[in-house]
Amino acid sequence: MKDTILLENMVFYGFHGVYEYEREQGQRFYVDAQIHADLSEAAKTDKLTDTIDYTMIYSQIKDVMENQRFQLLEAVGGHIAELILKTSIATDVTIRIRKPAVPIPGPLNFVQVEISRSK
Repeated sequence: MKDTILLENMVFYGFHGVYEYEREQGQRFYVDAQIHADLSEAAKTDKLTDTIDYTMIYSQIKDVMENQRFQLLEAVGGHIAELILKTSIATDVTIRIRKPAVPIPGPLNFVQVEISRSK
């Protein structure tokens, strides 16, 4: 069974990037978290203790995005995915991070990194 909780298009202001000016000035990042777990017990009991508390997941992601600094989106996504797996009943997680302001000399909407991890 693969039930899904999806937190989509969360917006955070962070200081991630390879270049010093990115880590000094910061910018907006857009994050999706797709979390799979067996939620059948929660469906029966209607108790928060039997599921994934997505307010806690949001807080964890917010803390990483706003209070920690990474050069690579791959590192940010990997860190978030491992944190969710370690602190919840999630069996697998996919994190998508979009960065609209990238140092690429051409028009584009954003760069996105997608990281998937499982227990």
